[in-house]
Amino acid sequence: MNTDATIVPAEFPQLRALAWSRDISRPIPAEEAFALYERNWRFVDQKHLTVREKQLIQELANKFGHGVLLTT
Repeated sequence: MNTDATIVPAEFPQLRALAWSRDISRPIPAEEAFALYERNWRFVDQKHLTVREKQLIQELANKFGHGVLLTT
């Protein structure tokens, strides 16, 4: 995934849940997606993360969080 691109929340189940107040079919900047995951990690059902979404989160953390996703 090109983390400079936009991400469609509807394509990632947990991101879709975090973006409940938005149009989930509207692409958002990758950095905004990272911020949503980081700010709302307590609401992410980690047991139901797909492999694709785990990969996305890691790529976003590498790009915008210097390899770290702050979850506390």
